[in-house]
Amino acid sequence: MNIHEYQAKEIFRRYNVPTPRGYVASSVEEAVQNAQKLGGTLWVVKAQIHAGGRGLGGGVKLARSLDEVKAHAQALLGMNLVTHQTTALGTCVQKIYIEEGVEIANEFYLGMVLDRSQELPVMMASCEGGMEIETIAQSAPEKIIKVSIDPFIGFQSYHGRELAFGLNLPQEETQNFIHCAKALYEAYMHNDASMIEINPLVKTKNGTFIALDAKMSFDDNALFRHPEIVAMRDTSEENPIEREASEYGLSYVKLNGSVGCMVNGAGLAMGTMDIIDYAGGEPANFLDVGGGANANTVAKGFEIILKDPNVKSIFVNIFGGIVRCDRIANGILEATKMVKVDVPVIVRLDGTNAKEAVEILKNANIKNIISATDLSDGAQKAVAAAKGALV
Repeated sequence: MNIHEYQAKEIFRRYNVPTPRGYVASSVEEAVQNAQKLGGTLWVVKAQIHAGGRGLGGGVKLARSLDEVKAHAQALLGMNLVTHQTTALGTCVQKIYIEEGVEIANEFYLGMVLDRSQELPVMMASCEGGMEIETIAQSAPEKIIKVSIDPFIGFQSYHGRELAFGLNLPQEETQNFIHCAKALYEAYMHNDASMIEINPLVKTKNGTFIALDAKMSFDDNALFRHPEIVAMRDTSEENPIEREASEYGLSYVKLNGSVGCMVNGAGLAMGTMDIIDYAGGEPANFLDVGGGANANTVAKGFEIILKDPNVKSIFVNIFGGIVRCDRIANGILEATKMVKVDVPVIVRLDGTNAKEAVEILKNANIKNIISATDLSDGAQKAVAAAKGALV
């Protein structure tokens, strides 16, 4: 689950991560009132959407008068902001964040993510603040300093010193940086975050560090422990199809291809997408129907997949372990009665009662349901069907 910048900064403040003062606004009048409340002569007006690259997309504006605050608020609210992390249509800006200006001496990057290869959280820092971490990793990977942190011992001063030395910080500023990094680690761990990012983390002229931006995402499986974070969910920022799928217990992520995928198990789903790519196609989605798939979940899966107009074929790849393959086959037949399936459906079933399942599908004699002998055969047929070739 993702949250907005202003919400992430609320969490930061609980852990004493330094942030500028700011207030969220949903109208032009509220934006001007917030600027007046902050005082001063410099404000930053920021679009609040669940996407990075807002500055490059024109979603972050400096204002040196209340009239400029008003003009920027009028321009941003209701606009479709396009960044490298949105679709070509962009995302509608419904909220803006009015923040006090900060005198910047230097910009850095500071973030945390789980390194699955090490099975440890990793804190990353770079002197290239303001740039996307992916860009830095490609163009200048030596400028990213990484420190793995064992949760059993937690963040220690030597972790912070290693990062500070890598950033070439003066000795007198190291302690301030360590306090900031430790606070960030605690915010990450205590809230079951999957990713936390400050880009940029700025150093002011007096040597203090301030989180000028904030980005957080959370492990959905741990949200039951954090009702206060669940309350921050903004469903208007989520893909409506993905949201609908989650309500039915389906794990769905829309992609850009033409081969729809319906699979049971996340690992098998990832492997299915890989083999579709290997066969020369492109998956249209990730869809895990879970281990207890039945006719209703399969029907809903078809309905969700077919809401994507780019889907030209569907590859059903089910391993019958907890659920027998013959049940899945009958579920597929029932699902086609419940949902109009007007694209070729390639079915590969393996595991318990797989032979019986193949006979069930064969005897049904439904023209657009095609059995596959194995995973490779299924992928090749699905890709060919998506391209309009005979299968």
